[in-house]
Amino acid sequence: MFKSGSVTIVVDDLKKAQQFYVETLELKVLFQVEGHLVQLEAPGLSIGLIHPREGQDAPQGKSGNVHIGLEVQDIASTVELLKSRGVEFQPIIDEEATRIAYFSDPEGNPLYLIELKHAPQK
Repeated sequence: MFKSGSVTIVVDDLKKAQQFYVETLELKVLFQVEGHLVQLEAPGLSIGLIHPREGQDAPQGKSGNVHIGLEVQDIASTVELLKSRGVEFQPIIDEEATRIAYFSDPEGNPLYLIELKHAPQK
């Protein structure tokens, strides 16, 4: 039924958001519409950054209801790398099956890194 999936984030400062996702998180730009949209690629996920055109309202929602998660192999080294690039993290949450580190993009959109401790059973 579905071919793929995407998350879209409405931002006030498209240039600053693009800089964070491309330079800090090292995501690849798939395409862009100057001043309005940047479509990015993370492994297994497409992320759209959109700045509403004049006269368009941003979609309404409740901040914090959606978090974007990025799976990593080694959360400690990834956190340290991103900290060196100015990203601020909450303390790593160490659970039985996962380790999670929450952070935000420059506009306060919630993201997290997740490390799976055990390979999923097939």
